[in-house]
Amino acid sequence: MKKQFLSLAMGVAILAMTSACNSNTSDSSMGDTTAVDTMMADTSMTETGVEVGGAMMVPSKNIVENALGSNDHTTLVAAVKQAGLVETLSGTGPFTVFAPTNAAFAAIPKATLDGLMKPEMKADLTKILTYHVVAGAVKAADLTDGQELTTVQGGKLKVSIKDGVVMINNAKVTIADVVSSNGVTHVVDAVLMPN
Repeated sequence: MKKQFLSLAMGVAILAMTSACNSNTSDSSMGDTTAVDTMMADTSMTETGVEVGGAMMVPSKNIVENALGSNDHTTLVAAVKQAGLVETLSGTGPFTVFAPTNAAFAAIPKATLDGLMKPEMKADLTKILTYHVVAGAVKAADLTDGQELTTVQGGKLKVSIKDGVVMINNAKVTIADVVSSNGVTHVVDAVLMPN
Protein backbone atom coordinates (compact mmCIF):
# COMPACT_ATOMS: atom_id res chain seq x y z
CA MET A 1 0.00 0.00 0.00
CA LYS A 2 2.89 2.27 0.83
CA LYS A 3 4.31 1.61 -2.65
CA GLN A 4 0.98 2.49 -4.32
CA PHE A 5 0.74 5.67 -2.29
CA LEU A 6 4.29 6.72 -3.30
CA SER A 7 3.56 5.93 -6.96
CA LEU A 8 0.33 7.89 -6.82
CA ALA A 9 2.03 10.82 -5.05
CA MET A 10 4.84 10.82 -7.63
CA GLY A 11 2.30 10.75 -10.48
CA VAL A 12 0.38 13.69 -8.98
CA ALA A 13 3.65 15.61 -8.46
CA ILE A 14 4.73 15.01 -12.06
CA LEU A 15 1.28 15.99 -13.35
CA ALA A 16 1.35 19.17 -11.26
CA MET A 17 4.85 20.04 -12.52
CA THR A 18 3.83 19.37 -16.12
CA SER A 19 0.75 21.58 -15.77
CA ALA A 20 2.80 24.32 -14.18
CA CYS A 21 5.39 24.13 -16.96
CA ASN A 22 2.72 24.17 -19.65
CA SER A 23 0.93 27.12 -18.11
CA ASN A 24 4.26 28.97 -17.81
CA THR A 25 5.07 28.10 -21.41
CA SER A 26 1.77 29.35 -22.71
CA ASP A 27 1.96 32.46 -20.51
CA SER A 28 5.51 32.99 -21.70
CA SER A 29 4.62 32.46 -25.35
CA MET A 30 1.63 34.77 -25.01
CA GLY A 31 3.91 37.32 -23.44
CA ASP A 32 6.42 36.85 -26.25
CA THR A 33 3.68 37.25 -28.86
CA THR A 34 2.46 40.38 -27.16
CA ALA A 35 6.02 41.68 -27.01
CA VAL A 36 6.52 40.93 -30.71
CA ASP A 37 3.19 42.59 -31.60
CA THR A 38 4.16 45.60 -29.52
CA MET A 39 7.59 45.75 -31.12
CA MET A 40 6.05 45.50 -34.59
CA ALA A 41 3.55 48.23 -33.77
CA ASP A 42 6.35 50.39 -32.36
CA THR A 43 8.47 49.78 -35.48
CA SER A 44 5.66 50.75 -37.84
CA MET A 45 4.90 53.82 -35.76
CA THR A 46 8.53 54.91 -35.63
CA GLU A 47 9.48 53.96 -39.17
CA THR A 48 10.03 57.15 -41.10
CA GLY A 49 9.16 57.55 -44.71
CA VAL A 50 7.88 59.98 -47.30
CA GLU A 51 4.20 60.71 -47.88
CA VAL A 52 3.14 60.19 -51.48
CA GLY A 53 -0.43 60.21 -52.72
CA GLY A 54 -1.87 60.22 -49.22
CA ALA A 55 0.13 57.22 -48.00
CA MET A 56 3.38 56.85 -46.11
CA MET A 57 6.04 55.18 -48.25
CA VAL A 58 8.35 53.28 -45.88
CA PRO A 59 11.72 51.55 -46.35
CA SER A 60 10.41 48.20 -45.08
CA LYS A 61 8.14 47.85 -48.16
CA ASN A 62 9.34 47.22 -51.70
CA ILE A 63 8.75 49.66 -54.58
CA VAL A 64 5.52 48.01 -55.72
CA GLU A 65 4.10 47.69 -52.19
CA ASN A 66 4.72 51.38 -51.60
CA ALA A 67 3.26 52.39 -54.99
CA LEU A 68 0.09 50.39 -54.27
CA GLY A 69 -0.65 52.77 -51.39
CA SER A 70 -0.37 55.97 -53.42
CA ASN A 71 -3.59 57.51 -54.71
CA ASP A 72 -1.44 59.48 -57.18
CA HIS A 73 -0.03 56.38 -58.89
CA THR A 74 -3.03 54.17 -59.68
CA THR A 75 -2.46 54.48 -63.44
CA LEU A 76 1.22 53.57 -63.06
CA VAL A 77 0.34 50.55 -60.90
CA ALA A 78 -2.27 49.41 -63.46
CA ALA A 79 0.31 49.78 -66.25
CA VAL A 80 2.95 47.85 -64.29
CA LYS A 81 0.43 45.05 -63.73
CA GLN A 82 -0.61 45.07 -67.41
CA ALA A 83 3.04 44.86 -68.52
CA GLY A 84 3.73 41.97 -66.13
CA LEU A 85 6.43 43.88 -64.24
CA VAL A 86 5.09 43.50 -60.68
CA GLU A 87 7.30 40.51 -59.87
CA THR A 88 10.39 42.18 -61.35
CA LEU A 89 9.89 45.47 -59.49
CA SER A 90 9.16 43.55 -56.29
CA GLY A 91 12.49 41.71 -56.65
CA THR A 92 15.71 42.39 -54.84
CA GLY A 93 16.93 45.16 -57.16
CA PRO A 94 18.10 47.64 -56.32
CA PHE A 95 16.15 49.81 -58.76
CA THR A 96 15.62 53.52 -59.24
CA VAL A 97 12.15 54.30 -60.56
CA PHE A 98 11.03 57.64 -61.97
CA ALA A 99 7.31 57.32 -61.20
CA PRO A 100 4.85 59.43 -63.23
CA THR A 101 1.70 60.53 -61.42
CA ASN A 102 -1.86 59.99 -62.61
CA ALA A 103 -1.82 63.62 -63.82
CA ALA A 104 1.28 62.84 -65.91
CA PHE A 105 -0.51 59.92 -67.56
CA ALA A 106 -3.60 62.10 -68.06
CA ALA A 107 -1.48 64.42 -70.24
CA ILE A 108 -1.11 61.57 -72.76
CA PRO A 109 -4.02 61.43 -75.24
CA LYS A 110 -6.63 59.03 -73.86
CA ALA A 111 -6.74 56.96 -77.06
CA THR A 112 -2.94 56.47 -76.89
CA LEU A 113 -3.02 55.44 -73.23
CA ASP A 114 -5.99 53.12 -73.76
CA GLY A 115 -4.18 51.58 -76.72
CA LEU A 116 -1.04 50.94 -74.67
CA MET A 117 -3.08 49.13 -72.02
CA LYS A 118 -4.34 46.54 -74.54
CA PRO A 119 -2.79 43.04 -74.26
CA GLU A 120 -1.44 43.21 -77.82
CA MET A 121 0.53 46.37 -76.89
CA LYS A 122 2.29 44.77 -73.89
CA ALA A 123 5.74 44.95 -75.54
CA ASP A 124 5.38 48.70 -76.22
CA LEU A 125 4.04 49.36 -72.71
CA THR A 126 6.94 47.38 -71.23
CA LYS A 127 9.46 49.49 -73.22
CA ILE A 128 7.93 52.70 -71.93
CA LEU A 129 7.79 51.52 -68.31
CA THR A 130 11.32 50.08 -68.28
CA TYR A 131 12.50 53.43 -69.68
CA HIS A 132 11.50 54.81 -66.25
CA VAL A 133 13.77 52.33 -64.40
CA VAL A 134 17.52 52.53 -63.78
CA ALA A 135 19.59 49.75 -62.19
CA GLY A 136 20.91 50.66 -58.74
CA ALA A 137 19.61 52.93 -55.98
CA VAL A 138 20.25 56.46 -57.27
CA LYS A 139 19.34 59.15 -54.76
CA ALA A 140 18.94 62.84 -55.56
CA ALA A 141 22.36 63.59 -54.06
CA ASP A 142 23.90 61.17 -56.62
CA LEU A 143 22.49 63.13 -59.57
CA THR A 144 24.54 65.82 -61.32
CA ASP A 145 23.66 68.37 -63.96
CA GLY A 146 24.27 66.94 -67.44
CA GLN A 147 24.48 63.36 -66.20
CA GLU A 148 23.11 60.56 -68.38
CA LEU A 149 21.47 57.52 -66.83
CA THR A 150 21.09 54.26 -68.72
CA THR A 151 17.65 52.76 -68.29
CA VAL A 152 16.71 49.09 -68.00
CA GLN A 153 15.07 49.54 -71.43
CA GLY A 154 18.50 50.52 -72.82
CA GLY A 155 17.79 54.18 -73.50
CA LYS A 156 19.34 57.23 -71.88
CA LEU A 157 17.81 59.74 -69.48
CA LYS A 158 19.32 63.22 -69.25
CA VAL A 159 19.55 64.88 -65.84
CA SER A 160 19.29 68.67 -65.60
CA ILE A 161 19.61 70.55 -62.33
CA LYS A 162 18.97 74.28 -62.16
CA ASP A 163 18.23 76.31 -59.03
CA GLY A 164 17.63 73.12 -57.09
CA VAL A 165 15.05 71.82 -59.56
CA VAL A 166 15.85 68.35 -60.90
CA MET A 167 14.59 67.44 -64.36
CA ILE A 168 14.78 63.98 -65.91
CA ASN A 169 14.42 64.60 -69.66
CA ASN A 170 11.29 66.79 -69.73
CA ALA A 171 9.91 65.63 -66.36
CA LYS A 172 10.32 67.53 -63.11
CA VAL A 173 11.11 65.54 -59.97
CA THR A 174 8.35 66.59 -57.56
CA ILE A 175 9.18 64.18 -54.71
CA ALA A 176 12.69 62.77 -54.42
CA ASP A 177 14.24 59.91 -52.50
CA VAL A 178 11.27 57.70 -51.67
CA VAL A 179 13.29 54.83 -50.20
CA SER A 180 11.98 51.26 -50.44
CA SER A 181 13.52 47.94 -49.44
CA ASN A 182 14.65 47.33 -53.02
CA GLY A 183 15.53 50.79 -54.27
CA VAL A 184 14.51 54.40 -54.62
CA THR A 185 11.58 56.12 -56.32
CA HIS A 186 11.46 59.71 -57.55
CA VAL A 187 7.99 61.05 -58.38
CA VAL A 188 7.92 62.89 -61.73
CA ASP A 189 5.28 65.07 -63.35
CA ALA A 190 5.52 63.67 -66.90
CA VAL A 191 5.69 60.31 -68.61
CA LEU A 192 9.16 59.70 -70.05
CA MET A 193 9.01 58.48 -73.62
CA PRO A 194 11.88 56.57 -75.24
CA ASN A 195 12.98 57.64 -78.72
